[in-house]
Amino acid sequence: MAFSAGVDSSALFFLLLENNIKFDIAIVNYGTRENSDKEEAHAKALAKKYKLFCHNIKAPKFDTHFEKKARDFRYEFFESLISIEGYDNLLTAHQLNDQLEWMLMRLTKGAGVSELLGLTEITKKENYTLIRPLLDYSKDELLCYLKSNDYSYFIDASNSDEKYERNAFRKQFSDPLMAKYKEGIKRSFTYLSKDKERLESGFETVYSEHKLRVIKLHNLESKTKATDLALKELGYLLSASQRQEIEKESSLVIGGEWAVEIQNNLLYIAPYKTIDMPKKFKETCRVTNIPNKIRPYIFKENINPSLIISHL
Repeated sequence: MAFSAGVDSSALFFLLLENNIKFDIAIVNYGTRENSDKEEAHAKALAKKYKLFCHNIKAPKFDTHFEKKARDFRYEFFESLISIEGYDNLLTAHQLNDQLEWMLMRLTKGAGVSELLGLTEITKKENYTLIRPLLDYSKDELLCYLKSNDYSYFIDASNSDEKYERNAFRKQFSDPLMAKYKEGIKRSFTYLSKDKERLESGFETVYSEHKLRVIKLHNLESKTKATDLALKELGYLLSASQRQEIEKESSLVIGGEWAVEIQNNLLYIAPYKTIDMPKKFKETCRVTNIPNKIRPYIFKENINPSLIISHL
């Protein structure tokens, strides 16, 4: 579980304990606040008290683009723990206010339903499942829970610093809206989630190995959405211009990093590579109809083309 000692993660910590759910915690100390070391010490003490393991790390100093660099560092740390320790799930304490902040931020940049609902309860990643159990609860509800049970928590003073975009959206827009329209906002997210499910029923992943994805499109109109979600799962976010490019093309390279190929009703996505391949392998790919831009990656990863076809 991702832990920060703040209201949200403290509430999740004690809810997991109360429901007898087995977990450990992981905390990143950015050293940017007066309480950073106290919060890390608090996390270690809580873990010791309840016989849990506390993974901790101190982040380097980020002079620019703090929010993005801090997030990237945090998730690299979490994913390394998942790989080394063999965890299956990562739990985060994102809650209803976070959902609204995300939606408003995406709304100002141009987004469809899937992008507006970027925070989902369960997200399948390559090597683990990301779970956000608190999305139906507002920050005020979590704070009330902590106070009523006399559970300890820290207040992150940096959350009020409006030089960070998320904080500005929180203070100026999402907090006032949540205070006045919480129940309606909850219902709206429920309706939007159902709309998203219907929208994403136009495709399904039929083969996945390493960073290769093969997706069956039930209709070609869903190719951009399918590509967007698959790349997001793989850690790459499409720009608006890249989405437009996918709409027009059936074979392209995204950002110099990702090969995207469409053949009939199949969408192939893999890291873009340029390497020499033996004639025998290329002939096998030709016979099994593997797209040209996908072949170097599956050769590099020793993926059998015939195995891919057997799943289609």
